[in-house]
Amino acid sequence: MSLGRKQRIDNKAWLDAVATIEDAISREQLDELTAATVEDIRATMEGKRAAYAWSAGKDSIVLGHVCEVAGVTDSMIGVCDLEYPAFAAWVQANKPAGCEVINTHQGLDWLAKHPEMLFPQESATAGRWFSIVQHRAQREYFKAHELDVIILGRRRADGNFVGRGSNIYTDGKGVTRFSPLAAWSHEHVLAYIHYHQLPLPPIYGWKNGYLCGTHPWPARQWTGSTENGWREVYDIDPSIVTAAAEKIVSARAFLEGVRA
Repeated sequence: MSLGRKQRIDNKAWLDAVATIEDAISREQLDELTAATVEDIRATMEGKRAAYAWSAGKDSIVLGHVCEVAGVTDSMIGVCDLEYPAFAAWVQANKPAGCEVINTHQGLDWLAKHPEMLFPQESATAGRWFSIVQHRAQREYFKAHELDVIILGRRRADGNFVGRGSNIYTDGKGVTRFSPLAAWSHEHVLAYIHYHQLPLPPIYGWKNGYLCGTHPWPARQWTGSTENGWREVYDIDPSIVTAAAEKIVSARAFLEGVRA
């Protein structure tokens, strides 16, 4: 049974799919798809200056592995000052050799001035996080390295490319993005990680890890409320909430409740 659209899958279903992935996708099936994708990247990038965007999420981890096989070895990751410490440490220890880290520097002072960005309860706000961190960093890297194309791990199964038939496009700011994994299913991604024994960041072992994916901690979705958001972050790393309480009223109120 296919996992279907990401937004409709609970975390248990993801974990079940991971546990039974060999039943869903054989190594032979995966190798055939991988070979076709590698050839697609080589053909599309021939004669072009290209790099891939790596977020340390499952899709980008697979993308990076496939791109390296295809001969694209430069990469970048966009981060801010609001990353989970354990995630930031994992990135430093596991990022690809040719990966440049670009920090867009949203921090606690910035978050205190933009409280609407804390624990998004609707997709539009969640999308703004991608715009101000990942997309901004990608644009900066693209321009600085005079690229022709930046390669992403976006897939149709995640709801991307709605209203757009092609998996390669140029945005209004002149950045051309190519997504060679567009047709890959969730199961294909999980199978690649499984068969190639690729490490994943600690986020996937936390509550709703597969549902939330990689993100700065205040961009955490599916919390239901700000208070629940603080509770989930506190369970992951209390030091984050302790530091936030010095700048953000709702964090302070949550801590007072915990300590009461």
